[in-house]
Amino acid sequence: MEKIFNAIIDSFIVNKVGIADNFLTENLAQSLKQNLVKLFQTNLMLAAGTGNHTIVNHDKLIRSDIIYWLDRSHNDQHENAFFDLMDAFVLHLNATCYTGITNYEFHYTLYEKGSFYKKHIDQFQANGSRAYSMVMYLNQNWKQIDGGELRIHHLDSQQNISPLNGKSIFFKSNELAHEVLITNEPRMSITGWLKTN
Repeated sequence: MEKIFNAIIDSFIVNKVGIADNFLTENLAQSLKQNLVKLFQTNLMLAAGTGNHTIVNHDKLIRSDIIYWLDRSHNDQHENAFFDLMDAFVLHLNATCYTGITNYEFHYTLYEKGSFYKKHIDQFQANGSRAYSMVMYLNQNWKQIDGGELRIHHLDSQQNISPLNGKSIFFKSNELAHEVLITNEPRMSITGWLKTN
């Protein structure tokens, strides 16, 4: 995994957006996708909002995805395998880049057909604990016509990233505005933040 971890870090250094294919193995991505689909089918995923835990705005003109938080207390073997992977990545990141990451939070994300998330920045105004944003995609056989790209807004350009299965995206939460373009097919991922105290 060190090679993949370094690929994310190296591309982040070059372009402020770290990208690595196959961050999630095919088996792990498939298992997590099955978890997500089951959560959706049993109506356990909830409308995502904007704001923090105390003030949440559910405006579907801004954001129309649905989410479910991952937690080791679920004792799900696939979620725990994902957390083990993130523990290894955080250890590598702290050892090589001195980032000071102390914890993280992640949720399953589903954008149903026609869903989107308007341009935004991930860090709360009153809380700077989110240091880095990460997205890992769970979409097999995704095609360009399916839409749903992550659009990163750089200072003088835009970067569109297709949500291909197993791919991971990594960037600073307080620096890059981004959006999810309208998806023409159900678009699945694990999304979250590496945090500092």
